[in-house]
Amino acid sequence: MLTILFDGVAYGMLLFILAVGLSVTMGLMNFINLAHGAFAMAGGYLTVALMQRWDVPFLVCLPIAFAGTALLGAVMERTLYRHMYRKPHLDQVLFSIGLSFMSVASVDYLMGSQQQIMQLPDWLRGRTELWDGALGMGHYRLFIIAVCAALTVGLQFILAKTRFGSRLRASVDDARVAAGLGIRVNLIFAATFAVGSGLAGLGGALGAEVLGLDPTFPLKFMVYFLIVVAVGGTSSITGPLWAALLLGIADVAGKYYMPKLGSFIVYSLMIAILIWRPQGLFVRKGGR
Repeated sequence: MLTILFDGVAYGMLLFILAVGLSVTMGLMNFINLAHGAFAMAGGYLTVALMQRWDVPFLVCLPIAFAGTALLGAVMERTLYRHMYRKPHLDQVLFSIGLSFMSVASVDYLMGSQQQIMQLPDWLRGRTELWDGALGMGHYRLFIIAVCAALTVGLQFILAKTRFGSRLRASVDDARVAAGLGIRVNLIFAATFAVGSGLAGLGGALGAEVLGLDPTFPLKFMVYFLIVVAVGGTSSITGPLWAALLLGIADVAGKYYMPKLGSFIVYSLMIAILIWRPQGLFVRKGGR
């Protein structure tokens, strides 16, 4: 039971890092980006390519995956996404899901349809057993929890305590007034989108070994990202975090105890929560 709980927490933390960028773009920028998983896939494939073809160490690949997908996100924001900010949400959905299918086809053509294999360093492959095997902790899952916890604290600090965070909130509340005060709104949005894309890429790099990596990655996990955002809300970082942990534990436990009904349990729980709290489980009533 403790092992299942531990694996569920690790899975939930990974889902949070993968989905938090989508939460930021939907909650702060009011943009529905269903191609978010494509950036995660890009980070995963970049990591696998660096490790397999150029023997780049895993720990070096992680910041490269973040930086590479952040740069890709910045370029796409300036050339494509910025034209869609004021479009209706349906147009945003059709636009971004089209990009997602294009990314799937492109990766399938360039890299092949087979699942990619990532060889972790030896020090991340082990497993520690506690209390006569009652709790088994994989070293890589411990590493995922540590990295994601540090990122969560850092993101919360940046949004709540820094000048960039205050300027971002001002730009979202009223872009015209913010621009009149000297805030470079377009630059703030571009940086926010780039960081969200970079976090997705980092999540893809971390999750390639746990979740599997193939060209259908953006489509397989799109619903999970949306569940985290819908259940957790988009008004804070902590809401999606708790939602991701809840989803991770429910998914792991459901697949362990009832493998044939695992997905049914997750989606039933999501439907029940959204009927009860349509604004999100961790959003106060009356909040956004």
